Amino acid sequence: MADRDTLPLPLEVRARLAELELELSEGDITQKGYEKKRSKLIGAYLPKPPGMEPSMGQERRTPVTPSSSSRYHRRRSSGSRDERYRSDVHTEAVQAALAKHKERKMAVPMPSKRRSLVVQTSMEAYTPPGEEHVRRQDTSSGSEGEGSGPANGTPTSSQEGSINMEHWISRAIHGSTTSSTTSSSSTHSGGSGAASRLADVMAHAHLSKSENHSAPPDVTGYTNTTDSILMERPQVSSNTVPNRPVPKYGNAELMETGDGVPVSSRVSAKIQQLVNTLKRPKRPPLREFFVDDFEELLEVQQPDPNLPKPEGAQMISMRGEQLGVVTNWPPSLEAALQRWGTISPKAPCLTTMDTNGKPLYILTYGKLWSRSMKVAYNILHKLGSKQEPMLRPGDRVALVFPNNDPAAFMVAFYGCLLAEVVPVPIEVPLTRKDAGSQQIGFLLGSCGVTVALTSDACHKGLPKGPTGEIPQFKGWPKLLWFVTESKHLSKPPRDWFPHIKDANNDTAYIEYKTCKDGSVLGVTVMRIALLTHCQALTQSCGYTEAETIVNVLDFKKDVGLWHGILTSVMNMMHVISIPYSLMKVNPLSWIQKVCQYKAKVACVKSRDMHWALVAHRDQRDISLCSLRMLVVADGSNPWSISSCDAFLNVFQSKGLKPEVICPCASSPEALTVAIRRPTDDSNQPPGRGVLSMQGLSHGVIRVDSEEKLSVLTVQDVGTVMPGALMCVVRPEGVPQLCRTDEIGEMCVCSIATGTSYYGLSGMTKNTFEVFPMNSNGAPISEYPFTRTGLLGFVGPGGLAFIAGKMDGLMVVGGRRHNADDIVATALAVEPMKFVYRGRIAVFSISVLHDERIVVVAEQRPDSTEEDSFQWMSRVLQAIDGIHQVGVYCLALVPSNTLPKTPLGGIHLSETKQLFLEGSLHPCNVLMCPHTCVTNLPKPRQKQPEIGPASVMVGNLVSGKRIAQASGRDLAQIEDNDQARKFLFLSEVLQWRAQTTPEHVLYTLLNSRGTIASSLTCVQLHKRAEKIAAMLAERGHLQDGDHVALVYPPGIDLIAAFYGCLYAGCVPITVRPPHPQNIATTLPTVKMIVEVSRSACVMTSQVICKLLRSKEASAAVDVRSWPPVLDTDDLPKKKPPLLYKPSNPDTLAYLDFSVSTTGMLAGVKMSHTATSAFCRSIKLQCELYPSREVAICLDPYCGLGFVLWCLCSVYSGHQSILIPPSELEVNPALWLLAVSQYKVRDTFCSYSVMELCTKGLGLQTESLKSRGLDLSRVRTCVVVAEERPRIALTQSFSKLFKDLGLHPRAVSTSFGCRVNLAICLQGTSGPDPTTVFVDMRALRHDRVRLVERGSPHSLPLMESGKILPGVRIIIANPETKGPLGDSHLGEIWVHSGHNASGYFTVYGDEALQSDHFNSRLSFGDTHSLWARTGYLGFLRRTELTDASGERHDALYVVGALDEAMELRGMRYHPIDIETSVIRTHKSITECAVFTWTNLLVVVVELDGSEQEALDLVPLVTNVVLEEHYLIVGVVVVVDIGVIPINSRGEKQRMHLRDGFLADQLDPIYVAYNM
Repeated sequence: MADRDTLPLPLEVRARLAELELELSEGDITQKGYEKKRSKLIGAYLPKPPGMEPSMGQERRTPVTPSSSSRYHRRRSSGSRDERYRSDVHTEAVQAALAKHKERKMAVPMPSKRRSLVVQTSMEAYTPPGEEHVRRQDTSSGSEGEGSGPANGTPTSSQEGSINMEHWISRAIHGSTTSSTTSSSSTHSGGSGAASRLADVMAHAHLSKSENHSAPPDVTGYTNTTDSILMERPQVSSNTVPNRPVPKYGNAELMETGDGVPVSSRVSAKIQQLVNTLKRPKRPPLREFFVDDFEELLEVQQPDPNLPKPEGAQMISMRGEQLGVVTNWPPSLEAALQRWGTISPKAPCLTTMDTNGKPLYILTYGKLWSRSMKVAYNILHKLGSKQEPMLRPGDRVALVFPNNDPAAFMVAFYGCLLAEVVPVPIEVPLTRKDAGSQQIGFLLGSCGVTVALTSDACHKGLPKGPTGEIPQFKGWPKLLWFVTESKHLSKPPRDWFPHIKDANNDTAYIEYKTCKDGSVLGVTVMRIALLTHCQALTQSCGYTEAETIVNVLDFKKDVGLWHGILTSVMNMMHVISIPYSLMKVNPLSWIQKVCQYKAKVACVKSRDMHWALVAHRDQRDISLCSLRMLVVADGSNPWSISSCDAFLNVFQSKGLKPEVICPCASSPEALTVAIRRPTDDSNQPPGRGVLSMQGLSHGVIRVDSEEKLSVLTVQDVGTVMPGALMCVVRPEGVPQLCRTDEIGEMCVCSIATGTSYYGLSGMTKNTFEVFPMNSNGAPISEYPFTRTGLLGFVGPGGLAFIAGKMDGLMVVGGRRHNADDIVATALAVEPMKFVYRGRIAVFSISVLHDERIVVVAEQRPDSTEEDSFQWMSRVLQAIDGIHQVGVYCLALVPSNTLPKTPLGGIHLSETKQLFLEGSLHPCNVLMCPHTCVTNLPKPRQKQPEIGPASVMVGNLVSGKRIAQASGRDLAQIEDNDQARKFLFLSEVLQWRAQTTPEHVLYTLLNSRGTIASSLTCVQLHKRAEKIAAMLAERGHLQDGDHVALVYPPGIDLIAAFYGCLYAGCVPITVRPPHPQNIATTLPTVKMIVEVSRSACVMTSQVICKLLRSKEASAAVDVRSWPPVLDTDDLPKKKPPLLYKPSNPDTLAYLDFSVSTTGMLAGVKMSHTATSAFCRSIKLQCELYPSREVAICLDPYCGLGFVLWCLCSVYSGHQSILIPPSELEVNPALWLLAVSQYKVRDTFCSYSVMELCTKGLGLQTESLKSRGLDLSRVRTCVVVAEERPRIALTQSFSKLFKDLGLHPRAVSTSFGCRVNLAICLQGTSGPDPTTVFVDMRALRHDRVRLVERGSPHSLPLMESGKILPGVRIIIANPETKGPLGDSHLGEIWVHSGHNASGYFTVYGDEALQSDHFNSRLSFGDTHSLWARTGYLGFLRRTELTDASGERHDALYVVGALDEAMELRGMRYHPIDIETSVIRTHKSITECAVFTWTNLLVVVVELDGSEQEALDLVPLVTNVVLEEHYLIVGVVVVVDIGVIPINSRGEKQRMHLRDGFLADQLDPIYVAYNM
């Protein structure tokens, strides 16, 4: 075998080795015994490997040369089949490459899976990721990696594995917190602690023992200081709570993530591993760039001057020998059939076999002739009517015959030739959804096929509809199925005779060809080409009359058709046809038939030779001495050489002569391109070339020198066909002749080639009408050449060598790689027991302007996660080592799930299609974008900021206005606002109770839409008085004390609020705990009560009980609650005196809210601000006592609380209150109420809008019939503190347009902590506008307006109109300088209803003054502004507002806290999330955050868990394509895991904490390499 040829072994040793192999395969000797004896035998001839320490012990490593037969034995026992790519030399090369890798390999974090996804893994044997087989040896790190890799090291027992696991987890948990943040300074337990050794250990393959640090280092390498990690996010005001609970995920261990405090979790350990891996030096960075439309520079590969370039002379085209015309050659193939059918009708033409290998049927030339005539007559005269026959000469007909019925096929094929119709042989469609069957349908449709010929058995086996008719297959034209068996046909009349002409230029047949992209083309072959091709084959193969030929190939196309159906008839040969089904049962059948029939020629594939090798031990008495030619149909595949060698090696003793093996090269377009001639001259050895893969990837031929690892050994496929001319042209661009040492596409000029792709003139021109040019640009011939689709070169002596196919070519980073070579490398990675050999697909996908390699393999059902992962990581290393190319994605799918071609191969394009649309359902995925993607834009270097003065001057010079805007001036608006007379809301309520006592202020609806309760002015006043009395009596409160109001959304909350004002207390509204989820919701309530320093808690009876329940005491310490007052039973008397505040600037209430970053922040609202707020809203929305407003919001903070509790009392309008929780029971409640009460203004939250869009999407018709009418709605405002969700508001408007909702009515508001409402779309004023900005410019903190629909455009909707009394300016968050119009900066606000500061226990003065009392550093330096913490821009529009001024629109882009700094650019999570949600139908929600500069993407999966892994590549692709970012970790979770607050905003920081603390129970976590 190949490995034997490398050692000069004497013959008797070889013989003894062969015997040993036989014993092993028969099971007479164990593997160990075999190896012992074998090493004894060849020990003397082995060179001593260097560095083999005697202490290592011989049995620790397998013998150095891989034992070929043991490998056979192992493969055979596992029932593997396809050995196209086997090569021992290559296997050794791969092992060596892996050994090289081992020295520098880092531990790779293994993905984590939910148990339900893991098949048959025993947890005991679970090894920690990256530790493969941990050997407990305290040897020096040098010897550890030498001979004991996972291929042959002793695996740990399961017990030891489990100990390891605990040891490893415990070490991960108690990570050494003392060491610095850069992880390389840790020491490792066991092994040498010396720092000098440490680097080796860290870089070690299987022993990455670095400790886990909670705050891993910054891997992007901008800052070397550790500060960058500590400034994760400003701790706004949560420092009041020393241990903030994680609300969403149960009482998990507490975590502090961003600030260098330990994280107790496995996830962080894995991420640490990932970070360490990513710190490995990448490939050298590329130098040049190209500009992608804008200064986002994507790097592009520039040719390196040192790369190998072709240096040879220009090649000359090779001419084949003259096609010698023999006198008795027939003038056409039909003429030959007629001759043999009449002269020697008894001569056998074709023998078919059954599955037992017995001859099933012998078709003689006489029968072939008579039956073909019958078929010809019937298809011409018996289809359609006499006047209107269905088929005329020249029409196309489909031939649908199974692989085990060559006789029926042959009869039908020759019947078509005689009838002069064009046969189109195709595969039998087994189901309606066969892989690629749709494309075959397109081919039939484009060929105008209306009739399909088939055999009886096949017709019965086709899928049938309920009435027994054959259904139309997907994409197929309507066909008439016509059975060709003689018994079904009429006999032609005596006088009818087919018209037999000489071969002409009419089309003889069409052969289908599947392209790289899955499309199917039809190659037309003319009758003259058909005949010439048969003649050329006859001459080059030396065929003579009545020879016997054994054919294992598919007889419908390619070599099998040309030799076994066509040329055989021309020469009256006898074909023994071996069906694929028989080969499966008995792989030796073809050899037995050669022996039995003394066949001279056999046509096989290397697969058949390999199968025979595996099985030949069972057969003693076979002789192959009759063979003069063994045609190897796929001999052009470079990987067939090892099968040829091995076959010869084994069967030479059975009479096989070396010169008999004849590889050939063919393609559907050029038919046979070259074939090795069977010579008698055995001293002329066949050609061999050992080429450097490195050279090949640059398209040059370099005979490999000392680097033995990455080589491709190719064998010649003989010389050009007789009568043909061959040349090699450059694969891309103009067809220029290659140099002699350059790889190119083979082109052939001959009569015997295809002439066109049926019906595709453009593609035909590019393929069949090529005029190769020499270096001067002159064509080398007046005749056109045909491109063969084969890559190769012409070597010495005119021998053709093929190095690959154009279809398998992948150009990555400017270098060419062949899919077959990559498959071969993957298969050479031992041990092969995890995947099926023949079922590996390699293809490339285009991501971010380059091809990326994807490898998909079928995993055996019995392999564990661990094994597969190890195998995958080794495949990546092997491909990297041998081809110097990174694999972008390696996926393993369950066995038998890849789409197959009809002959059992993998259907590549269909696999690629499934991969790209996310329906491949892999069970393991490893993505390596970090290693592959080297053309990302340069990270943005932060320039020193331009001073604010220069910005201002620059804006003035360029004529740009400074970005500032304001709402109407409150002082100048004259309105009859009675409430203005009063400074305090409590006074307004008293005044209303006296003047309009019976006017209804509040109506609360229940889930059925009926009124649950309502309050008039006087009722509210009286209840408030009683509550004030109760506070004084039972609570013993002083004025100024804080009271927490814990009520469900409703009327009690409002009464309690005014009761507090009457008593002089400061109310704080708190969302009550959720009865089903006390454990996570109660701690937040407790926290707000404590932080707000509430002296007592007021609540309803139900919640009072809940607070004292068992569940509550389990969640928090119940004893530390302040007194709890239950307002359900109130005292009868009213207080002696209502409290009147002395100063309107004192505190009215506190507003507490949890921000999206997970911060709890309370702000102080004074009486002045509260009144100003209410007045501003009254004016903007034109609210009067006669109005009704529907409110479907949570009443606990921000604008929601103000609208629910305060505005009605101030403006006197009636508020219809709809608790959002009631919509979960009845989603139509809110809209029905709006319609029923004829409401003109309504307010809701995004979560309410989403609930309506999702819940009522299909019900619009039934709602219409119930009388739902939204035509009166003038404003429908979404209350939010974020960038408007334009997609949601638009789909809501679209959905309810039919119910009368005016699209202009829907708008959004904007508020934040420092000012609870800055913008709100009022009744008057222009409609909200939308602009499109360039997303890439935003990352650089710039606004660039673009057209709708342009690439990278992002729609932004204005956040409503600026409220009266509000002034806005856009300032640079760093320099605090003012910015110009349409520039991105922080939104600063000045207004009478700004909050007066944070309410904190410690009172952080610096933060307070910075957020609430900032001054510009230039320009107007006197005004005090509050900083919102949101980025946005102002833009003056063409519209005019009510006062006739031009309208300034405010666009909110996103919160500064949320924005992620990656690669020096600012990303807003929502943009990445929007891209991700679009990639796959099963992604319902997505959230992203960063952890140590790795981007983590969490997606919620709505589908089966099998789909989880489909999402990993899709998510990675889309984020790369659209955002130029590499995703570090993809986490797939169940629906509802991403925490969302009451306003419908994602709580990304809680999610991050939950992820790092391992509380998400993810379905799958993928760590991208």
